[in-house]
Amino acid sequence: MTSMYFVSLVVYFLAVSCLTWADYAPDEVTELPGMSFKPNYRQWSGYLKASPGKFLHYWFVTSQRDPLKDPVVLWLNGGPGCSSLDGLLSENGPFHVKDDGATLYENKFSWNRIANVLYLESPAGVGYSYSDDQKYKTDDDEVADDNYLALQSFFAKFPNFTQNEFFIIGESYGGIYAPTLSQRVATGTAKINFKAFAVGNGLSSYALNDQSLIYFGYYHGLFGEQLWTDLNTNCCNKGTCNFFNNSKEACKTLLSQAFSIVYDSGLNEYALYMDCEGGVRARAYERSMSQLFRNYRKHWDTFQLLKVPSVTGQTPSVGEVPPCINSTAQMNWLNRGDVRKALHIPDTLPAWDICSDVVGGQYTNIYPTVKDVYLKLLSLGVRALVYNGDTDMACNFLGDKWFVEQLNQKTTTKYQSWISDDQIAGFYEQYGNITLLTVKGAGHMVPQWAPGPALDMFQSFLSNKPY
Repeated sequence: MTSMYFVSLVVYFLAVSCLTWADYAPDEVTELPGMSFKPNYRQWSGYLKASPGKFLHYWFVTSQRDPLKDPVVLWLNGGPGCSSLDGLLSENGPFHVKDDGATLYENKFSWNRIANVLYLESPAGVGYSYSDDQKYKTDDDEVADDNYLALQSFFAKFPNFTQNEFFIIGESYGGIYAPTLSQRVATGTAKINFKAFAVGNGLSSYALNDQSLIYFGYYHGLFGEQLWTDLNTNCCNKGTCNFFNNSKEACKTLLSQAFSIVYDSGLNEYALYMDCEGGVRARAYERSMSQLFRNYRKHWDTFQLLKVPSVTGQTPSVGEVPPCINSTAQMNWLNRGDVRKALHIPDTLPAWDICSDVVGGQYTNIYPTVKDVYLKLLSLGVRALVYNGDTDMACNFLGDKWFVEQLNQKTTTKYQSWISDDQIAGFYEQYGNITLLTVKGAGHMVPQWAPGPALDMFQSFLSNKPY
């Protein structure tokens, strides 16, 4: 009698389990072209509903450890207008695309080793996300609202994960996406077990990002002594410098020279000490870079000041920035017909691209700084991590350091090194609920260029344990 009861109980729980997992069975990815290994996790790809007529493509991979207990993490790349699948396929996802654009290899530093990770292509018009009316003009607040609705759609589709701790992480322009969405989640009515957010090499303040780059460039040996002296003479007054929105023509001319050295001389602005991949001047990230140093772009156009020769010996056109990033392999793989079918992508959608000029070109920036958003979240007891690869020049570590310091939170852990694999991996300090951390030698995409330290950092962040 007892054994029969036990068998019945097992059958019951198996049935319940199948029912709950069946809620999102249509989106499950059962096989992927080019994958020769058998994954020890499950994955889904499909669409989440945002505001009416908008559908955001998601790709969800479960934890390799304990999916029903491990945290759920939302990952957002920036732009605005760039796809979070770049994060999956070249940064912290469980597999990456080989250079042949046809085969996949395992990433032993994948973040889904310890967490369930949700990659969301946002806003509509980016990657395989779309809007029925194909109108893709949007702004910071609308993106946050749509992402919040998409999260509610996700948890409705995946009810097994509603009790898991939930985290939001954004990179680059995700410095705007992550905190503004976090504020929606922290103050909203949706039942989400939200714990913390993180921003990697994020744009947190236009003024501080622009201002700090001049200091970063000089102290990394990019400017000669004469240019530095002239900048201080023409852009500073009584020891206070304005490299952000200076109205003096002489200063603007000098700043244009400085910025052209950083962005148009052939340097890799995403990782100073790395070469430009293949020397290729692709346009993939040009849209995301156009958000920076906007006060001087008209001046560059008017005076045609970007005349520093590129590595090819040709003078680049104004606004043309050398991203030094090669995304050809993942683009080729994602646009294969069998891959699109495996990911449940409608045939009617156009080809996938890493960034959307249509979205980026119509995007309206609302937050010149997210200081007030951070202060609100910190007042609610939400934890935050601001981390930077310290060789990035797009969103440099110094600007984010100044940003965190200007939040005026009390220092609780003094500036010190942190260790990964028995080596110093960078430095960090803590101000109550917010941690400021650098990753030594890494550029803009920390999980891509420092995968081991990035995974260790990620684990400490999730568990709220010392770095």
